[in-house]
Amino acid sequence: MKSPADRLVYLGVLLFLLGLLVGLIVPLLANPRMGVSSHIEGVLNGMFLIILGLIWEKMALSGKWLKITYWLAIYGTFMNWFGILIAAVFNGGKMLGIMAEGQEGHPMVEAVVGFSLISLSVAMVVVCVAVLVGLRKRV
Repeated sequence: MKSPADRLVYLGVLLFLLGLLVGLIVPLLANPRMGVSSHIEGVLNGMFLIILGLIWEKMALSGKWLKITYWLAIYGTFMNWFGILIAAVFNGGKMLGIMAEGQEGHPMVEAVVGFSLISLSVAMVVVCVAVLVGLRKRV
């Protein structure tokens, strides 16, 4: 079985690819500006997962915290790409202000986008704090 570090690198490359693919369809989306945002989020979050996989073995965290950090990182990075893609496809993203160009989608779309943005933000803050603590213990 592959290590969590190897899986993070693999998933990072996958997310990077998904971000690139969104970049190819930007003109076809209901809100192309949000499509560009989703493209950028996919590429950047993919790189984050790759880097996280490369430093994974350097973190000094308990098994429980490594597992929490692993799953929150996957959730946060993929949800960041996907939530904004939903906004681009369905012309939503009221919470995103200027990136949404003042567009407001169906209330269900706005609820999904809003939930994804809030939950991924919390997840990624926890991930970053856990990584910093795990790396700090090694210094």
